[in-house]
Parts: sequence; structure tokens; C-alpha cells
Amino acid sequence: MDIMQEINFFHNSKSAIDETLGVTKDKKITKDVEKDQEGEESINCYNDENEDEDDQAEEEPLVKDLNSMDDVKSFRKRHRIHIYGTDIPNPFSSFDDLESKYNFQPYICKNLKNSAYEKPTPIQMQAIPIMIHGRDLMAMAPTGSGKTLAYIIPMLHDLKGPEKIGYRALIISPTRELAQQIYREFKKMAVGKKFKVCMLTKATAATQAQTPHLREKFDILISTPLRLVHAIQQDIIELKNVRHLILDEADKLLELGFLEQTDEIFAACSNVKLQKALFSATFPSSVETLANDFMKDPIRVVIGLKNAATETIKQKLLYVGQEEGKLIAVRQLIQEGFKPPVLIFVQSIERAKELFHELIYDGINVDVIHSERTKAQRDSIILNLKQGKIWVLIATELMARGMDFKGVNLVINYDFPQSVQSYIHRIGRTGRAGRSGEAVTYYTKDDAPYLKSVVNVMKESGCEVPDWMLQLKNPSRESKKRLRKKPIERKTIDTRSTYDLKKMIRKKEIIEASKKRKARKLAIASDKNEDINKGDTIYGDKKEKKDKSKGDNNSKYESKSLLSNKKTKQNSRKKKIN
Repeated sequence: MDIMQEINFFHNSKSAIDETLGVTKDKKITKDVEKDQEGEESINCYNDENEDEDDQAEEEPLVKDLNSMDDVKSFRKRHRIHIYGTDIPNPFSSFDDLESKYNFQPYICKNLKNSAYEKPTPIQMQAIPIMIHGRDLMAMAPTGSGKTLAYIIPMLHDLKGPEKIGYRALIISPTRELAQQIYREFKKMAVGKKFKVCMLTKATAATQAQTPHLREKFDILISTPLRLVHAIQQDIIELKNVRHLILDEADKLLELGFLEQTDEIFAACSNVKLQKALFSATFPSSVETLANDFMKDPIRVVIGLKNAATETIKQKLLYVGQEEGKLIAVRQLIQEGFKPPVLIFVQSIERAKELFHELIYDGINVDVIHSERTKAQRDSIILNLKQGKIWVLIATELMARGMDFKGVNLVINYDFPQSVQSYIHRIGRTGRAGRSGEAVTYYTKDDAPYLKSVVNVMKESGCEVPDWMLQLKNPSRESKKRLRKKPIERKTIDTRSTYDLKKMIRKKEIIEASKKRKARKLAIASDKNEDINKGDTIYGDKKEKKDKSKGDNNSKYESKSLLSNKKTKQNSRKKKIN
């Protein structure tokens, strides 16, 4: 077996690992949206009327100027840019246009070149001009298509330079990991300007609470919703000067779980010139409807197909029979050899732990990440994955949103995703920035009723799908709503025999019973001690009273004897006189 001495999955570090790994080791927006978010997950094509298959082909020649409407229309068609709205600014074709056409400061173009960004992606071509013109924006583009840069560049251009008036730009992310990634990208693009970028954490919030004057020194704030809401409620953060509000992974932030927090953040941004922009790879119709209520004359940009995966991902469905078949399939993959790193998604923290305990003894470098792990542990895991020290990472939905791992070669949906949006974001961790990737989704007979939702995504993304799958019925709206709210109940991930499992359960029950008995004994002993102490107190009180009463009696006897002595003396005196 040949072992590579150096490998660089993410083009930033080296690690010893097997090359082929053929080893076995403005408005308040709160409203009742539950009805609207029932899972409208159909794949809608946003093609122009005359768009044909040639749209997806042809390498576009470099276009310097887009003067006529025909040029603009042809350009958008080639790049599959679909736009909806009024007075839409024209796209641009080269980063050189930023300096020549839009008077961008030289440091931005220099940082783009230093970061090896050679030409803009379709979402950047259209979203950047829209944001430069101050318009509200809803931008939907495939995973790994450069959405983060599409709002960082125009934001830095508009802010011009640092000012000591407090936060002027706010980016909201559903996860801390994505917020950290955005923070790093901002720092990279802001080199040459002394912008103060703050990622809101427990520590930074405490610092600003203790030293309020520090708040005015920051220009850009990046945060998760709940952390920011707490800071707003405690008057630690003021958002009155915010001019740019970005929701990254906006469809997630406008779901019921986050909506109330997002609502409060919107209410705190009181600047009348506030520009709002929503970015995501997926936008259910319910989210689009909701967004229109709090955005002012927004422009909608869709790259390719709505709610579709990127075409660089080879997607596959694998029937595994029962739950036990999933673990067999994973181990078979390990035995046959695979190219790391690999992400495996499961539906719950408990199942992530179970799968980790199964694979840790299979001779591969495996780890698990979920919300119960500490901040330090999660940071270490992500770093180790980037450095190639982790070959297989087991994850929950925590890792499905926005995280940019350019070197991930394979995504395995161990548990069937609960929605089309979840599926698209999960598999979007591979095949990023034009690279190829592979995604395998395991399904059992319990998952069969929901299969067509994923089949639709595969078909629209250009993947081969068997005819019998295309003939399946689409799941009903009610069933999709149930699945979104509650995942399918599944057996424990464990390869031990039924006898061993029963034995283990019995052992746990015995241990629990023993603990309860000990607890009862301690409680009884404690009660007895209390009774004894009470008894001593009562006995002591009685004894004291008894001693007191004895003392009283003795004093009576003493007084009687004194009287009798007096009488005796008096009688003896009388006798002497006589």
C-alpha cells in the first residue's frame, strides 16, 4: 500500500494519508407562516421562454461592454441568470469593470487578485450591481457559487472606509461555524482598509457591555440570531446606523424556529436607508411571499433552476433494505477504498454518536460534530478536517448550511433528508466552486413515500434517474409537513446481536436499580439522623425542664429549713428568759 507523505485536501495544509484510501481504517415581520411553510418543494424552472439546452453549454467569450439590451439578454441567457423586478441594473463580466465602471477602490480589486478570484461567478455578475444601486435583493444560487463574495464586495464599496459611529453593516447567519467563515472572508477582502469587523460571541458581547465606547469603533457585525437578540435586549448592541442587512441562508432564518428572532433584529434596524438582501441556495414559495412583505421593491435573481442542486455533483440513490443495511453499505465503501474527506449526515445527535461509536474501531480517522460539542471541540474538528487529519466526519444539519469545504469528495445521506431544501444544502458541501463531487443517499422502505422529492432534484440537475423512479407519486403536502416537523423513527445504530443488546439493556437497568437503592438508603439514613437529632433536642429540653423543676423544689426545701431554724432559735431564747 502506497502512502502519500503529503496531501492537501483544501489547498492550505499538509497531512500524511493514503492517496486512494484503499484501506479498511423596517417592518415587524411576524405573522403566522406555519401554513405557508408546509414544504412547497417542487422544482420550478425559471428559464426564459426561448431558453434551450444550449444555455448550459458553451464557454462564454470575454465580454468587455454590455451596451445594448440584446447584449445584456444574451449574456444573462448564457449564464442562466434569471431576473424578476423593475429597473434592474445590467450585469458585469469582469472584475476589472469594478474599478473602471463602478469606481471601486483599488484595494478591493487587489484583494480579489491576491485571493485568486479570476472572474466573477453568475451570481456575483448580477447581484453586485444590484446592491451597488442600493436595491433590496433576493438572490438564489447553487451551493458553492460565490454568494458570500456577492454581498461582501458591494458592502465594502459602499462603506468606503472605517467610521466611529457604530455598526453600519450586519450579517446574520444561522450557525456559528458559518458566521466564522463569513468573518474570515471579510477580513481577507478588507486588507488595506482598517475596517473593524466584529463577530458577536459571548466574550465580545461581555467586553462591549463593560466598555460601551468600544461599540462605536466597529463597522461590521456578524452574528447568529439568538446571540444578537440577547445583546439587543440587554442594550449591549445598537443597530440604528445599520445601512446593510444581510440574511445568509435566508430560508433557514425565516423558518418558524428563527422567525421571531429575525423579526426582533429587523425591528432594531431603524435606519430609513436600510438595504436588505437575502441569499440562499433554496427559497420555498412561502419564504418568497414572506420576504415581499418586508422588502421594498425587491429584485429577485435566480441562477439556473429554482431549488436545484449544482450540476457538478453526481447524485445517487441507494436502497439498503432495513436500517442495518446502511452500516453495511458504509463499511463496504471503506473496504473498497474511498477518497477522503467524506461527510456523513444523520438526522439527530443521538444517531451521530451511535454511528461514531461504530466506525471509530474500523481503522479510519473519524470524528463527529453536533451542537452538544463545545466551541473548542467544533473548531478543532473543522481545522482537522481541513488539514486532512479527519477522513470521515459524521454530522447533523449543523454542517449542512453554508460551510465551504472545497475538498469534500463525497457526501453520504445516511438518514434520508427531511425536506428538499435539506437535501440540496447537504449535498452542496461537495461539488463547490466548479469542482466535481458525489452524493449518495441511502433509503429504506420507510423512506420510499418521500423518494420522488429527491428524484425531482436529481432529474433537474441532469443526473440519470431510472424510469420507475420518475413514475413514483409525489408526496402529499401533509406528509411533507409531517416529515419536516418530525423525522422518521429509526432503530438504534448498533451491530451487536439481539442477545447482546438485551444483555446490555439489562445491565443498564441493574445499574440504575442499584443507584436508586443506594439513593433510597441514603435518604432513609438521613431521615434517621434527623429523627435522632430531634430526639436529642426533645430529651435535652425535658431534662433541662426537669432539672429546673428540681432546682425549684430544692429552693423550697431550703426556704422551709431556714424558717424552721429561725423558729427553733426563737423558742430557745424564750426558755432562757423564763
